[in-house]
Amino acid sequence: MQQRQFLLGQKDIPKQWYNIAADIPVPPPPPLNPVTKEPAGPQDLSAIFCNSIIEQEISNERWIDIPEPVLDALAMWRPSPLYRAIRLEEKLGTPAKIFYKYEGTSPVGSHKLNTALAQAYYNKQEGIKRLATETGAGQWGCALALSCSYFGMECTVYMVKVSYHQKPYRKSMIQSFGATIYPSPSPQTKFGRSIIEKDPDSPGSLGIAISEALEDTVSNKGVKYSLGSVSNHVLLHQTVIGQECKKQMEMAGVYPDVVIGCVGGGSNFAGIAFPFIADKIAGKEVRAVAVEPTACPTLTKGEYRYDFGDTAQMTPLFKMYTLGSDFMPPGIHSGGLRYHGMAPLVSLCYDQGLIEAVAYPQLDVFDAAVQFAKAEGIIPAPESSHAIKCAIDEAIKAKEEGKERVILFNVSGNGYLDLGAYDAYFAGQLTQT
Repeated sequence: MQQRQFLLGQKDIPKQWYNIAADIPVPPPPPLNPVTKEPAGPQDLSAIFCNSIIEQEISNERWIDIPEPVLDALAMWRPSPLYRAIRLEEKLGTPAKIFYKYEGTSPVGSHKLNTALAQAYYNKQEGIKRLATETGAGQWGCALALSCSYFGMECTVYMVKVSYHQKPYRKSMIQSFGATIYPSPSPQTKFGRSIIEKDPDSPGSLGIAISEALEDTVSNKGVKYSLGSVSNHVLLHQTVIGQECKKQMEMAGVYPDVVIGCVGGGSNFAGIAFPFIADKIAGKEVRAVAVEPTACPTLTKGEYRYDFGDTAQMTPLFKMYTLGSDFMPPGIHSGGLRYHGMAPLVSLCYDQGLIEAVAYPQLDVFDAAVQFAKAEGIIPAPESSHAIKCAIDEAIKAKEEGKERVILFNVSGNGYLDLGAYDAYFAGQLTQT
């Protein structure tokens, strides 16, 4: 029987985060002060982030040590397993070897806890009492709520309204961990009230929710903002995924031809791909494919330019692929991918030709999710299912070409709190958008 599981021990949890900013051939474009249009310095970020996070955000240091308390917290579930999808290979009749990293084993069911624990720790160390944040599908809100509870802090979550109603058990989980949650746009903030006044039925967006969380942060003492994707420090914290994958692929005796991850803001894709892109920069042949929804095609149809990270235009200007900070995406069930911009570091990698990007419509993604669930026994999050769809396409292409290929993708979260979306899919209620 072929080996299916590739498991590491706690001693194999990475002790450092990898910072790709040190290795990209061109320097990352700096964020800009929205008023002066000059490069933003630490003082421009100090109103929303704690000092340790700012240091990591602007760092060009290749390796950054993970604090012991964060390592202890990561050991709740890390290292996460790597599986070979043997049954899926058989069903597809492909010569490709398919592997997937499964981040759904975390206490909140997704990869988001990797950075939430780090951010809560650093803010606690600097005496911050409460963190405010946004969340799309709810995975990030759950992760930060648990992390704040773990380190003895308060937490306020603004959840995109369409997802708040689509995924009620995310709200229940967030509340179970002791956080306060509001559907966004909400009457809790001035900006939220302005959106509701213009459109009482607004489904919300991540851009709007970010604006509400930022307004909460700058309006109250002892509060800092925490972001679940996009920023350099978030992508940094997620690189534990790819570092573990490297060891596990060595155990399997293979190296990937292609590494795949879904993208909304870019955190789980960066987490699995950046350590392999470092190899690509050093001369090794490996492809990295970022997969997004056609409903929010930031990389495949966006512009590479400076833009705000939120709808109210409170953030610095970031150079990224963007659909415009006022873009309102359709209410697809992949709430974590409904963001107008792409992480600056992921955007730079795309601009430099280090990564590829594809987009898929919603029904094709759910078709792939069900195909994967039948073969592998895991119901994936709708977001992760974009990576699954791409991996299946790569495996079919290998079959058509009669070529062996090693495919690695990230199942960034499980879908057990997204079963309402599957109900809608089976009932024929989802649109292709």
